Amino acid sequence: MQITSNEIQAMRELMPDYNPGLEAMDHLERNNGDVERAFEDLWQAKNGQAMMGGDKSLLQITLKALRNELCGDDGFRGQIKEYTRNPGSSPLLTGVIVSLVGLASSSGLPLDPAIATVIVLYILKIGVNIFCDYTDPPAASRGFSFSKF
Repeated sequence: MQITSNEIQAMRELMPDYNPGLEAMDHLERNNGDVERAFEDLWQAKNGQAMMGGDKSLLQITLKALRNELCGDDGFRGQIKEYTRNPGSSPLLTGVIVSLVGLASSSGLPLDPAIATVIVLYILKIGVNIFCDYTDPPAASRGFSFSKF
């Protein structure tokens, strides 16, 4: 998944004083908007070399671990929906990121706020309903598979 340079710049302007967000934008820029590569770079910078899960990316493994927590939390889903109704709101965006960090920690997955920023941008880009309904693609497939379509 790609985040465009215009989207990266818009996020920078939305979070000028939020260092984890700016750090996430730096990694996205360095990786030409490639969410997966930026996530892996941030993960390695924060946690050291990551173990790879065979045919799944570190991002997909992390999203799978978080999906039940995030999608089962009406407050988190509500925050995402509120931000999508008011996409220029810096407090709403940073609130979603902070909420993700808290939910991840409570489920035993301590998450750096810069890494959480990349995850939130991913969820915003594809939409919370698609994220929550997403099922893992078969190993041979590289495309998305949706359980309700």
